[in-house]
Amino acid sequence: MSKRLFNLRGVPDDEAGEIRELLEREGLDWYETPPSPWGISHGALWLSDATQYPRAKALLDDYQRQRGERARSEHAQAVQAGTAQTFARLLRERPVFVLVTIGAILFILALTLALPWMLLG
Repeated sequence: MSKRLFNLRGVPDDEAGEIRELLEREGLDWYETPPSPWGISHGALWLSDATQYPRAKALLDDYQRQRGERARSEHAQAVQAGTAQTFARLLRERPVFVLVTIGAILFILALTLALPWMLLG
């Protein structure tokens, strides 16, 4: 019986590709279901044989740990080089975008807090 190994919702293409390569390299029997045309399902990677799940899960956990370490390392390097995206950098580069976004957040917050008073009064 098949067992879902990995949901592809919100997964970058490079990560999904690396996981496909990992499953192939390790000789696991797997298949992929495509996303639905209406966005209800985003697709998944499935194991054809559920008995392979513990091994596949361990491989996937190890891969994700390594990917997380790599991402943290790349972010730390970007911070040291001064190229990391920060709020201050975004404010300097796109001040109108930041101010409009903050204004929209404050408007929604004020409306949310004022709504009960408007309904009672």
